[in-house]
Amino acid sequence: MQLTKHAHSCLRVEHDGGVLVIDPGVFTDPAALDGADAVLVTHEHPDHVNVEALTRQLDRRPIPVHGPASLAAALGDAAEALDPIQPGQSFTAAGVPVRAYGGRHAVIHPDIPVVDNLGYLVDDRVYHPGDSLVVPTDVRIDTLFAPIHAPWSKFSEVLDFIREVAPRRAFALHDGLLNANGFAVLDRQYTALSNCEYRRLEPGTRIAA
Repeated sequence: MQLTKHAHSCLRVEHDGGVLVIDPGVFTDPAALDGADAVLVTHEHPDHVNVEALTRQLDRRPIPVHGPASLAAALGDAAEALDPIQPGQSFTAAGVPVRAYGGRHAVIHPDIPVVDNLGYLVDDRVYHPGDSLVVPTDVRIDTLFAPIHAPWSKFSEVLDFIREVAPRRAFALHDGLLNANGFAVLDRQYTALSNCEYRRLEPGTRIAA
């Protein structure tokens, strides 16, 4: 299985000829969707789903979009492609086994509504939590993509999340709002304190899983 980290929170998974794209949001080049056989969306916020780009892709080639049922309202005409997923559900996307975790987005502020959010465990190896710090307790995670920076998080919480998941390796996710100064600080801190192999991948970097 090959993983490509695209900008911000987007991952592209290639496995046995199938292509699965997770969270192709507005910070991500729409080309990340090229050739996709299925899409996973963790939640409805635009940095995780670019509805315009996704709709264009669906017009070219209809493919399933898996995500929370509440995603339908944000998708508009593209909602007909939605396969609603529930927390705890196991399913197959682009030929790859997937399990959903969580259910709710992390709280940004009490005045901001909390939306549905699913974390996805891909092939029992790779975990993408979306905008949450939900820890799967029924499986050992090999590769974690950790949301290192967000309006709803702070460093200590994300660090404790990585330590609790205890993966073999962790990669930075949800990093599209950072500049070089922020990367320098967080790369150093997460590398020193995560208790696992930690790296931040430049957009377009491809790794084996």
